[in-house]
Amino acid sequence: MQPPTIYNHHRLPPTSTPSANPSVLSASHARLNEVFDLIKAEFDSIGADGGIWKQQRDEYEAKIQQQTNELGMIRQSLYELESTHAKVRNEYEAEIQRLRRDLETRGGPPASSGATSPPDLPRLGAGDDRPGYGIMPPFNGDRGRSPFPAPGAPRAQSVERRGMPGSPPALLSDLDPDNVSRELKKEGSDWFAVWSSQSKKQLDVTLVHTLSHETVVCCVKFSNDGKYLATGCNRTAQIYDVKDGRKVCVLLDEQTNRTGDLYIRSICFSPDGKYLATGAEDRQIRIWDIKQKRIRHLLQGHMQEIYSLDFSRDGHFLVSGSGDKSARIWDIEKGHCVFDLRIEDFIHNEHGPIDAGITSVALSPDGKLVAAGSLDTMVRVWNVNTGQQVERLKGHKDSVYSVAFSPDGKTLVSGSLDRTLRVWDLSNTKRAVENLAPGSKDAVEKNLGTCQSTLNGHKDYVLSVAISPDGQWVVSGSKDRSIQFWHIASGQAQFMLQGHKNSVISIDLARTGSYLASGSGDCMARIWKYEPAT
Repeated sequence: MQPPTIYNHHRLPPTSTPSANPSVLSASHARLNEVFDLIKAEFDSIGADGGIWKQQRDEYEAKIQQQTNELGMIRQSLYELESTHAKVRNEYEAEIQRLRRDLETRGGPPASSGATSPPDLPRLGAGDDRPGYGIMPPFNGDRGRSPFPAPGAPRAQSVERRGMPGSPPALLSDLDPDNVSRELKKEGSDWFAVWSSQSKKQLDVTLVHTLSHETVVCCVKFSNDGKYLATGCNRTAQIYDVKDGRKVCVLLDEQTNRTGDLYIRSICFSPDGKYLATGAEDRQIRIWDIKQKRIRHLLQGHMQEIYSLDFSRDGHFLVSGSGDKSARIWDIEKGHCVFDLRIEDFIHNEHGPIDAGITSVALSPDGKLVAAGSLDTMVRVWNVNTGQQVERLKGHKDSVYSVAFSPDGKTLVSGSLDRTLRVWDLSNTKRAVENLAPGSKDAVEKNLGTCQSTLNGHKDYVLSVAISPDGQWVVSGSKDRSIQFWHIASGQAQFMLQGHKNSVISIDLARTGSYLASGSGDCMARIWKYEPAT
């Protein structure tokens, strides 16, 4: 039902309309046109200014892009010059060594016994001729022949002492497998393992796969799920299926200059296995989309070669270590540096400051600490949240080449060119960092970490270390071509593994357990399986 209509019976008086005045209307139209003309003129002026500004912006952007390209070309030229210089220097040193050997064979005076850097190993510290003060790989050793000077007197002396009354137990690396009882050795077609008679046999080991490469294998790394192994070589990163040893992916940056070497020194999977980070001699970090086989991010900023990489467990951050004396923490999503952790407290000796280039970095499992090994013999630890250095662990007598955290983050292991491993207790350091209030910038008291034990047994440089997922075993790879397993609580060697024909440059243990990977100067990567002895 419609509501009733209400009518208003009160009428308003009609309004009067003024008569139109032509002169007034004309003046109004003229004024309005003037206003419109002013607005149009102002609009045209602003448009012209905008066009000029846009042109200037485009010119500035073009100049910036041109300068960026020129800077990239200069950087590439410098890198090529450095590579050429290193190659010429190595050839020169190799020729000197050859001439010295010729002189000795002809009955001339013996060559100088002074220590020199191993051939084909670029040094980080200019003018520093002490052995080991340079990053080891890459080198161009022939298969089956070490590019390093052969072990000399120390090995012979240790062999002579073995049978003497009151002498210490022989090192595993000293033992002759032909003279070891059957219960304490295991042999394969081209490898063998020797167990220590000083401790109970708890582990067994066997070779699973041998992965041949065209060049030196500088680094090896398992994916978090243990299904894949990545290797870093000259120019390429390769990914293998751990189960069947099949090569499933090869990553190669086609944009790089194809002349000269470009060794990939470090490699690391993201936790979800979708990305692979590689660090190379050209000072750039490449984040690869594995499925697409393309570079997702190119992280630049380091001034020298990248020697070590480690992802955080959540995959949000990546830490890198470089010969430029710095470790950097990168935000992977944004592709920029969050913290630049620089070594400021350089070590000095009678010759001046010692090179403090960083050779190895490791993130604690909880992502709160970054540890770094350095050429100046030190192990340093930083607080990730504040970027402050909280530890400087002193004890090694030579460059530290590798560091690794235990699964609980309370223990850190380091391997050095002084042929030893050191086990560091960081329980107090970890507790102090955890007790800091969120967002606090307060410093943590330094020197809370202590050396728990020193592991002696390798006959040459210790180049790589790792800790098993259960935290019970330390594994080390050495220039003496051996891999050794150590019981972390007792400090006793469990067994020694010999299978590579050149230095064991890199090792890694799968986080899922049971598998060990090794990369060597013999152009081989090997996958081993270790398990409780029956």
